[in-house]
Amino acid sequence: MNGRIEQGLHMAERCCAARGVKLTPLRRRVLELILNARQPVGAYLLLGQLQGSREKVGPPTVYRALEFLLEQKLIHRIESLNAYVACVDADHPHESQFVICTDCGSTEELHDDGIVESLRRHGRDLGYEISRQIVELRGLCAHCRGAETRQ
Repeated sequence: MNGRIEQGLHMAERCCAARGVKLTPLRRRVLELILNARQPVGAYLLLGQLQGSREKVGPPTVYRALEFLLEQKLIHRIESLNAYVACVDADHPHESQFVICTDCGSTEELHDDGIVESLRRHGRDLGYEISRQIVELRGLCAHCRGAETRQ
């Protein structure tokens, strides 16, 4: 296991202990698979990986684990892909924005409080109380742009 994954799991265990919730072995394994993924990962891919290494695990079990990890702000759901990524700063609950490569699927998490406040302010100006923001930007990452120019 690489250092980034170990660090993410240790942080998750710390957060859960501080919040008085239990990071069960299955929840920990789901988080480990998400941390290990190179791009957002869907529930059924996680299910397949779990079934290869454990006894019977069904979709409801995976979805319950994902729901727990979302509630604890240890992962984020990429709405447009119906997939999940690990949170890069779970110690500090926050609203995030995501940049997604349309070619390779790599995803980067941004934390821009200015964007969050601007969207809330515009929502208030329109008479809305904003309870949740989903900001997903799409484009080509630097690696894919470089590959495109080499062709």
